[in-house]
Amino acid sequence: MRLIVTRVQPQARQWADRFEACGRDALVLPLIEVRGLADATAVRAAWLNLSNYKAAMFVSRHAVDYFFQAKPAPAHGEHALSAMTPRWWATGPGTAHALLAHGVATPSLDTPPEQAGQFDSEALWRQVHPQVQPGDRVLIVRGDSVTPDARSLVDNDQGVGREWLAERLRQSGAQVDFVVAYQRGAPFWTDAQCGLARSAAADGSVWLFSSAEALGHLQSLLPGQDWSAARAVATHPRIAAAARDLGFAVVTQTRPTWEEVRASVESLA
Repeated sequence: MRLIVTRVQPQARQWADRFEACGRDALVLPLIEVRGLADATAVRAAWLNLSNYKAAMFVSRHAVDYFFQAKPAPAHGEHALSAMTPRWWATGPGTAHALLAHGVATPSLDTPPEQAGQFDSEALWRQVHPQVQPGDRVLIVRGDSVTPDARSLVDNDQGVGREWLAERLRQSGAQVDFVVAYQRGAPFWTDAQCGLARSAAADGSVWLFSSAEALGHLQSLLPGQDWSAARAVATHPRIAAAARDLGFAVVTQTRPTWEEVRASVESLA
């Protein structure tokens, strides 16, 4: 059985390597590409105003990395990161580890516990809602989904969660601001990659999906493809629903931890 890993790079290669170390044949076919902004003025402005926020929430590790890439050069006497904003919020362990790698102190970080196995805005809200008071300001650092001709689209993947969280914050009396730190788009597949994907739709391969947006890109890359013999593992109910809507015959939903994803893949062997 072959596993098709569709995550964005470099995470796709890292997951494939882990599966190959367990004896599984894993093929990397990323369905999302991430890139920086041509103009990061708004991100730099958010840095300059960071001390005015109760918390800064990041939708992904890419949001963290591109946000910190745009950090202005430190001025004389600039405070440490822990003093710039009271709290740093992360939706999951990958995002949390990225914040720690950029110098955020562990006591200033809020994220769902890894053993919980649920890494989304709902799980984060359970952690942070006692902190929120009327009048607080919260910054949400996100990406934009764009078409090949650079038109912005609604980010149906992470957008659902971040809007849900923003609404909870507003209901608690907080003000929510957004800043776009990076762009997400469809990859450009070669003819060879398209051929591999078409084969994997019918040869018993298992597709690993961690993004509903990725499934939309797959449909665009392989229009008219028959998925009625295809199998998938999806790491969220919305993603599982998108795979079924595309026509995948077998869709196993699992929590997004390595142990549970691996167990779900093994169950299809």
